[in-house]
Amino acid sequence: MNEKYKSGFATLIGRPNVGKSTLMNRLVGQKISITSNKPQTTRNRIQAVYTSEEGQIVFLDTPGINRAKNKLGNYMLKAAEGTLRDVDIILWLVEPTTYIGAGERYIIEQLKKTKTPVILVINKTDTVKKDDVFPAIDTYRKELDFAEVVPVSARCGTNTDTLISCILKYLPYGQPFYDEDTVTDQPERQIVAELIREKALRSLDEEIPHGIAVAIESMKYRKNIADIEATIICEKDSHKGIIIGKGGQMLKTIGSKARPEIEDMLQCKVNLQLWVKVKKDWRDSDFLLKNFGYNPKDPE
Repeated sequence: MNEKYKSGFATLIGRPNVGKSTLMNRLVGQKISITSNKPQTTRNRIQAVYTSEEGQIVFLDTPGINRAKNKLGNYMLKAAEGTLRDVDIILWLVEPTTYIGAGERYIIEQLKKTKTPVILVINKTDTVKKDDVFPAIDTYRKELDFAEVVPVSARCGTNTDTLISCILKYLPYGQPFYDEDTVTDQPERQIVAELIREKALRSLDEEIPHGIAVAIESMKYRKNIADIEATIICEKDSHKGIIIGKGGQMLKTIGSKARPEIEDMLQCKVNLQLWVKVKKDWRDSDFLLKNFGYNPKDPE
């Protein structure tokens, strides 16, 4: 055991759109988890790794905790709640408000059942006056006994160094789990699929994104070029037309937005080919969920 080095696991939980993925990307200093202003952006537990001279934090970014409507929803809920048992510290992200809604009440009930220490992270402090943060802290402190309360802005990076110090305080001493160059355990193909899905989420109408997945059909390298063929899967024929767009314009837009970030990650030129397929009710099919990387048996 290393008596000076800390290493352990921290999970980020919270309602959809509270900024979990943005915060994790900010803490690790690299884009690992996709972000958008639409619910259900994060579907898997994503591991990202922060390493410094003091210690190593393995972050689990979980799907937003929401009541499930289909098998994909059930999978996401189990993925989020399952991490509460497996980590050294829980980061619960909330917004700087004194209103505690049904979503937060549900999370409070889950947190009351765990013995794992909880850091309350009040995110989006850049959206309110400084004095408005204190009433939010008081409101939440009445609900649960927190190990720490840390106000941050994931978007601006405010107070994130303090948050890192607080997390390290609650981790056990020990050797790092990953070497210092590792920032995620996600396979390249999965990150590429997620980057494409992010650009689709950001470009498409409100009603479509929940029902899309991205499958990487092939990924081949030649010299300094990666040839990637990917399919965007949607649930309805009408959605397929919207995703392709007039004269293929929307599909081109999604591809041209995704390509630079994929090139940045792979450190080479990318030739990206996108297709669209309809798979009705894929979110309720165990076979298709498994096919798209969401294994219903994983988060037990």
